Amino acid sequence: MIDTHCHVDFKDFDKDRNEVIKRAKENLKALINSGTSFEGNIKALQLSKEYDSFIYPTFGFHPLQSANMNNEDVDKVLSQIKEHLNEIVAIGEVGMDFFYVKDKLQRSKQVDIFKRFCEFANENQKPILIHCRDAEKKAFNIVSQFKNIPDVIFHCYSGSLKTAKKIEDMGYFTSVSTMIDYSKKHQELFSEVSLENILTETDSPYLHPNRENRNEPSFVKLAIDKIAEIKGIDFSVVNKITENNAKKVFNL
Repeated sequence: MIDTHCHVDFKDFDKDRNEVIKRAKENLKALINSGTSFEGNIKALQLSKEYDSFIYPTFGFHPLQSANMNNEDVDKVLSQIKEHLNEIVAIGEVGMDFFYVKDKLQRSKQVDIFKRFCEFANENQKPILIHCRDAEKKAFNIVSQFKNIPDVIFHCYSGSLKTAKKIEDMGYFTSVSTMIDYSKKHQELFSEVSLENILTETDSPYLHPNRENRNEPSFVKLAIDKIAEIKGIDFSVVNKITENNAKKVFNL
């Protein structure tokens, strides 16, 4: 099992981070810790060095930040990514969030910044990890213009089946979070998406199936369990395919 998207660097884990990672190591082959800011990227890299060959970092710039940031802030993160390009497994999370951001100018800024990260990923041929909420179709239309990005991951995908099929047709990946354990929408959606285009994640500390509880990487098993159930396939088959997908995408 591999958790392809979590945030064990977040303060939610400050009191028991080592125990959480220990539980993850007992159950998982690897986890991808996704950076969301300049400071968060540094923490993600530090954890990857502390837990070498188990925690792998990505460097990103969360779209909820980008709505209020300027070009200098973006330049700073892009320079940081360039400096550590060989130490990270993907660029992200980056993207657009139109669920929380309603202002047209702020949305436009998100789009412009997302395009800059797509250009960078394209130039450096690095996988890109996308956060898009209520903007899945727009994100797909933008990223699909860049032909040299080796792999594209739509993290915690919640868009339409139509867009999911376009993502699949392009050879991109949608990531299934532990949200599938309780979301009928996600269960129906991913019953139609090919396993060959699915990754698994927790988005820890968020999206615990009990909603109010803190999530953690070892709970990615719940997502795999539910995928196996809705597709009528054995757990081991789902686990093997999604794990191999993750190894390919992140070059693990």
